[in-house]
Amino acid sequence: MNKPSFSVIIPAHNEELFIAPCLEAIHRAAKPPGSEYEIIVVLNRCTDRTEEIAREHGARIVREDAKVLSVIRNAGASRAKHAVIMTIDADSIMSSNMFMEVYRHLESGKYIGGGVSIDLERWSFPLWLTNSLLNLVILVTGVSGGLYWCYKRDFDAIGGFNEDVRVGEDVDFAHRLIQYGKKQKKRFATIRKAKIVTSCRKFDVLGDTVLLRLFFNPLNLIRLITGKTGNLGSNGFTKDYFYEFDNRAAKEVKHKSGC
Repeated sequence: MNKPSFSVIIPAHNEELFIAPCLEAIHRAAKPPGSEYEIIVVLNRCTDRTEEIAREHGARIVREDAKVLSVIRNAGASRAKHAVIMTIDADSIMSSNMFMEVYRHLESGKYIGGGVSIDLERWSFPLWLTNSLLNLVILVTGVSGGLYWCYKRDFDAIGGFNEDVRVGEDVDFAHRLIQYGKKQKKRFATIRKAKIVTSCRKFDVLGDTVLLRLFFNPLNLIRLITGKTGNLGSNGFTKDYFYEFDNRAAKEVKHKSGC
């Protein structure tokens, strides 16, 4: 890769209240390496101003109405024009050195791809405990997330995200990328010198213990560690946490708390 070249994929379901800072951060991060880049926002059943805001920030628009994140992410990746794919959620903000760090890792030839460090916008004891459990999973498996990055050729080689997986598609993707990398004698990396800060909107609405209740089921921890996440959580959890989450409720909670 003679010149940095990135496609950033963002799934978006009614994200008008959160997506602008995400897009602004991507533009800032692209400047240091002088990258060629594009932002692809995948609109998923949006009924708000998400598309308008995305276009105002120079994003390309793709539409995909499936209630499966794997399908949504793959829809964006299928339109990607550049050598490197990155995926990030609409409520997350990447640090300004993210493109540089991804470029540095891939240019070294040592890594097949990877994830990044994650900070939350606020902390509580349940959130600290949740984060600690996730870090334990990362330590045991070597799998991190938050923002995934790899060459598009490698993304395509493993078939992108598994469209049969409704929950934990990112963990499944990471496990398959790791196995593919081993064949090329390349490692999966967690970038430590760059990070994302992600919102606590779902915790604000559903409670800070929502993921703890999921993780304290031993079978769910095993599924996370092994990457077999297809049965992680109930259909109700899947709907409320991922596909029908009410962003306006999250905004109302912040307004009442004075944040």
